[in-house]
Amino acid sequence: MTAVTEARHTAKSPPGRGRPRRGARRGAWFLVLPALLPILVLSVGPLLHGVLLAFTDAQSGRTEPTRWIGGLNFTDLARDTLFWESFRIGLVWAVGVTVPQFLLALGLALLLNQDLRLRWLARALAIVPWAMPEVVVGIMWRLVYNPDAGILNETLRDLGLGDGRDWLSGLGTALPAVIVVGVWAGMPQTTVALLAGLQNTPRELHEAAALDGAGAWRRFRTVTWPTLRPVALAITALNFIWNVNAFALVYVLTSGGPGGRTRLPMLFAYEEAFRYGQFGYAAAMGCVMVAVISVLLALFLAGRLKGGDGA
Repeated sequence: MTAVTEARHTAKSPPGRGRPRRGARRGAWFLVLPALLPILVLSVGPLLHGVLLAFTDAQSGRTEPTRWIGGLNFTDLARDTLFWESFRIGLVWAVGVTVPQFLLALGLALLLNQDLRLRWLARALAIVPWAMPEVVVGIMWRLVYNPDAGILNETLRDLGLGDGRDWLSGLGTALPAVIVVGVWAGMPQTTVALLAGLQNTPRELHEAAALDGAGAWRRFRTVTWPTLRPVALAITALNFIWNVNAFALVYVLTSGGPGGRTRLPMLFAYEEAFRYGQFGYAAAMGCVMVAVISVLLALFLAGRLKGGDGA
């Protein structure tokens, strides 16, 4: 028994592969430094500067020095009903885009995972919206929604369903119309992620379940979904965070109108900073958004660790 124990110990801890020496650790830091510096300079640095700016009265065009005002910007922000209304609209947008995006992408991924003819072509076409810049997507969909010559209104007129309407300028239609564009533009990356997860499911499990008499729904629930669940949770959380931070697509489509019905929090902060020159106040809005996203990330990670899905 002693010889076996020593052999196992030798196999697990071969000579020269114990704890790394201090010099080796220092050398590893030097290797990581070239990749770490851009992150510190381009991400962490601006973030810290924005946090500091939120505690000042920084404005554009003023000749007086910027003063430290403590939490005054956050106090004003807590009473700003327009910001909290934009925050509510942002949550409606994020949920309204993320949920249909996932459901449609899941259906498309299940379809593309089948042995179909010209499957390679269908997969290529499915990721076309992902390859298009958001500005181009916004311009294209503005043409689709055009009240006079847009393809949507022309189709409705040809079908005898009315004379059409101005979708992006109507108080009741602007936000749903923008959500449709958000779902279309964001669905490809979700499809790709879910398709990759589906391809990791062993076919033998599906064949065994089919031999046991399991139907399509039962096979999905007992075989496919347990394998796909970690990927689905990860991509859904990332999509929600990306949608909360949405800016360019909505800005091109509506610029936050009509009447602020599509003014997302990032659009509100942009207007405060670059239209009204309130840099300190806009930075305070950014800090609130960072805090919200950090809480969402913490809840997501806690849920994964509790559910045993952590890597």
